[in-house]
Amino acid sequence: MGNRTFLILLPPSEGKSEGGDASTSWSPHTGTFGSTLGDFRAEIAAHLAAQKGGNAQLLGVSGKHLERAQHANRSVVGAPALPAWQRYTGVVWDHLDLASLTVTQRKTALARIVIPSGLAGLVTAADPLPDYRLKMGARLTPIGTVSKWWRDDLTEAFVEFLAGRIVIDLLPQEHRAAIDWTRIPSAVRVDLVSKKGDVVGGHNAKAAKGLLARHLLLSNVDTIAPMVKSFKHPEYSAKVTS
Repeated sequence: MGNRTFLILLPPSEGKSEGGDASTSWSPHTGTFGSTLGDFRAEIAAHLAAQKGGNAQLLGVSGKHLERAQHANRSVVGAPALPAWQRYTGVVWDHLDLASLTVTQRKTALARIVIPSGLAGLVTAADPLPDYRLKMGARLTPIGTVSKWWRDDLTEAFVEFLAGRIVIDLLPQEHRAAIDWTRIPSAVRVDLVSKKGDVVGGHNAKAAKGLLARHLLLSNVDTIAPMVKSFKHPEYSAKVTS
């Protein structure tokens, strides 16, 4: 399992940069997966617009955060776009810190990161995205749970994109539910574990996951297991769990 051919699956973040490049408006059919998932993205966008961006229950926020999310969701098609790695501002992405890489390192990293998205299905880290809010675990009328709705078509697009390459899975369960793993035999699940050996989650683990993803992307080790084992962190270690 040489590291020159692996991809990393990372989650999106609820935190997102506002606005974007006005000269780069978002269309459901843009980006790496636009040709395969564009019609499905357009359907999601239409449902969000029909619900005036969604209510507090759907979006999981209130007050000014709800107002911003509703405004963004009502008009995702044609909205100013940013590359996914600049759109997402959550803990994982802050600690991955792609902006600090050299141009060459970042170009390589962006091509290796794939993100399941409630709105877009799948994007690479370099693909354009509008501001939006829609969790994979949300229930969106009339389609039901977003991850279940996406699963077959998202998996089909991902399998085609993979072309047999190794996949390092760093997803939480909410986003793993959007993929049919029986169709991806090359997947390697990597978890962060405590000193007691327990798989961990939470804010600190998200920060460590960002650092882990950075470590994997910059590693010169030739095989996956030693590359994972060489990750150093004061609280956690990384382990191939499946």
